[in-house]
Amino acid sequence: MKGEINYEKLKEEAVNWGIDLFGVADLKEVKKLKVLELQEDITSRFPYAVSMGVALCKGVMEELIDHPTLFYLHHYRQANYVLDQIAFRVSKLIEKLGGKALPIAASQIVDWENQMAHIDHKSIAELAGIGWRGKNNLLITPQYGARIRLVTILTDLELKPDKPYEGPRCGDCKSCKSVCPVGAIGDDVSEFDHMKCFEKLKEFRKKYNLNQYICGLCVRACGPKV
Repeated sequence: MKGEINYEKLKEEAVNWGIDLFGVADLKEVKKLKVLELQEDITSRFPYAVSMGVALCKGVMEELIDHPTLFYLHHYRQANYVLDQIAFRVSKLIEKLGGKALPIAASQIVDWENQMAHIDHKSIAELAGIGWRGKNNLLITPQYGARIRLVTILTDLELKPDKPYEGPRCGDCKSCKSVCPVGAIGDDVSEFDHMKCFEKLKEFRKKYNLNQYICGLCVRACGPKV
């Protein structure tokens, strides 16, 4: 009962602050969570993870044609900024409710070659029932496709966890595969080629003076699934 009450309080505030996607993952059953620059016993100290997402604006995504732009980069950064601000506020609410909170930045990449942050936001979102891992190695949601950004808060506050996503997935859709400029996307997420993707990101960064590794073409191709 307490877990349900806490869940609803956090969700209500998160939605009021602008969150489009909200879920809670139970980490107690996760044998080992891959983390970078965090202590390995993280799940024993923080048995729950709050996963939140915001949808990117359709108008911005539709301006992407064959390469990332400064226009898209600004929007991408603002989405991450909004997520981090909301994660900060939700974390403070968790503390007011008597728990501890560890907000993980929305897009603070630690290992660019493997595209890894301190924690895998996508895996947490899957466990929290928000969506599934698509062919493009991104988190896909029924409501917005891949056009989202994610943030995670680890916590020990008692919460009612959601069930992992069990709905329909990509199926025969190959929209992301067809637009990838380097063929890094296969017919299954296991075939995704991180290095091909990363090499293209480096090329885009230099060619278009972006000062960040970013693409967005497969994100644009993957719109809402409902």
